[in-house]
Amino acid sequence: MRLAKFAIGAGTAFTGAWVSTALLAQDALETIGKPVPGGMGFQPAATELKEDIAFLDGFLLVIITAIVLLVTGLLAVCIFRFNAKANPTPATFTHHSALEIAWTVVPILILIVIGSLSLPILFKQLEVPDSDLTIKVTGNQWYWSYEYPDEEISFDSVLLQRDELAEHGYAPDEYLLATDTAVVVPVGAVVRLQITGADVIHSWTIPSFGVKLDAIPGRLQETWFRVDRPGVFFGQCSELCGKDHAYMPIVVKAMEPEAYATWLEGAKQEFAMNPAARTIRLASN
Repeated sequence: MRLAKFAIGAGTAFTGAWVSTALLAQDALETIGKPVPGGMGFQPAATELKEDIAFLDGFLLVIITAIVLLVTGLLAVCIFRFNAKANPTPATFTHHSALEIAWTVVPILILIVIGSLSLPILFKQLEVPDSDLTIKVTGNQWYWSYEYPDEEISFDSVLLQRDELAEHGYAPDEYLLATDTAVVVPVGAVVRLQITGADVIHSWTIPSFGVKLDAIPGRLQETWFRVDRPGVFFGQCSELCGKDHAYMPIVVKAMEPEAYATWLEGAKQEFAMNPAARTIRLASN
């Protein structure tokens, strides 16, 4: 009996050590992907997908600015050069073939250039490469459920209340962003996301990753990301899904592979899937 109690106590202490080490690893992470008051630009890019989106946005901004300046300049010329006072005798021509061809062809060329850059970026988001880790995401009213099928762990992620933030290592201004559990991924790994909804349409979004995909009941959608640096990243449901739509945030913690392995050992003991529940989930897939 004493030996059994000792074994149970040792196992509990061992589990506690794993969890404590994992929590320490998480607490050391820098908060990177987070909205800031008065923010005007994008959140820092943490994946190549987001870097591509930021590049395309900057490129389009250059094109749009050039078009606006050109049109504004032409309007100014028309206003000051061809008004009744400056040009009392208006011209009588009705068309200019070269000019009409130019203003038809040039926009087509601009659209071709934009399409040649934007379509590969779109396809890159949806064409999932060989993955190192698969995570199934399920949107619920009003929280997220996560499953690591290869590791046989699953957990729910629920909004933290104000008085719970400090206990979980979050700052006061992270209320409505922080959750009691977080998605944890290793830095440099290709993470394959399988996203669905349990009731209505939700949308899983992490701005710093350039990832946004609807969670649709009865449909399994896929996307991917690869985080290039450790940190804590926040997101929120981005599809109106009911009265508590604003209260189902998303937290992703990217760790170095060694820290992730430590977290995973503790998670396997804390979030191990019930065999019966696992059978039901596999059957539903």
